[in-house]
Amino acid sequence: MDFLMSGLAACGACLFTNPLEVVKTRMQLQGELQAPGTYRRHYRNVFHAFITIGKVDGLAALQKGLAPALLYQFLMNGVRLGTYGLAEAGGCLHTAEGTLSPVRSAAAGALAGVMGAYLGSPIYMVKTHLQAQAATEIAVGHQYNHQGMFQALIKIGQKHGLVGLWRGALGGLPRVIVGSSTQLCTFSSTKDLMTQREIFPPQSWKVALVAAMVSGIAVVLAMTPFDVVSTRLYNQPTDAQGKGLMYRGLLDALLQTARIEGIWGMYKGIGASYFRLGPHTILSLFFWDQLRTLYYMYTK
Repeated sequence: MDFLMSGLAACGACLFTNPLEVVKTRMQLQGELQAPGTYRRHYRNVFHAFITIGKVDGLAALQKGLAPALLYQFLMNGVRLGTYGLAEAGGCLHTAEGTLSPVRSAAAGALAGVMGAYLGSPIYMVKTHLQAQAATEIAVGHQYNHQGMFQALIKIGQKHGLVGLWRGALGGLPRVIVGSSTQLCTFSSTKDLMTQREIFPPQSWKVALVAAMVSGIAVVLAMTPFDVVSTRLYNQPTDAQGKGLMYRGLLDALLQTARIEGIWGMYKGIGASYFRLGPHTILSLFFWDQLRTLYYMYTK
């Protein structure tokens, strides 16, 4: 039930935030390995990107990649939050005195995140490909022109084998390690602090909401550079053997992006990331916490 509730909570958040994921993906690929001012900016900011995509690609394009996004969220966060929830319920995150250990919490969040992200990596790659696909006049990044999630998975599998389906998985893990450990550690720590200070009544939904809001800010600041290069690693074109043609790996992507696009290139799409990660973090952790509260209330 822990895994099921975690997956459902993440899917509920994804329904609301997927359009922001589409915008974020496009903005992160815009001007890839091009010096600032040398390329046409199709998407000037989050709001302009929404209008541009809706006008050129149609409103339905704002929900591109929804199927793989939902499946990824269910797999990744089902494993991630479910595993973390079990560790928390088992007392593994607390010291002998009963207080929450930030180090244990961060380590458990990172480990749980790695497990979920690696399992769902092929789905995340296809999601990225689908969300990057656009009309020629506003296209950014490599265009794979997939017809859908299953067609994309079959096509990649037939062309590059099982290894090809997990291309970019290792490069995407630091993104999840940083994001998951930051998210779950700050969420649990903030929630624990507010409970101790009795800021809100016991079991109040406001505790989870405020803790999730604090967690969302921390995640965006820590994770965005890794999120940018992860998107690019997954979306880069490949040769016949499935090897990336633009980047050799995570470190190469980080160095090339910083050298050519500058430090701000590492934070491309941070506005879209916050508008997406903030609500997604708040909604998923809030739904997760409330589902667990209701489940334990009626089963014990």
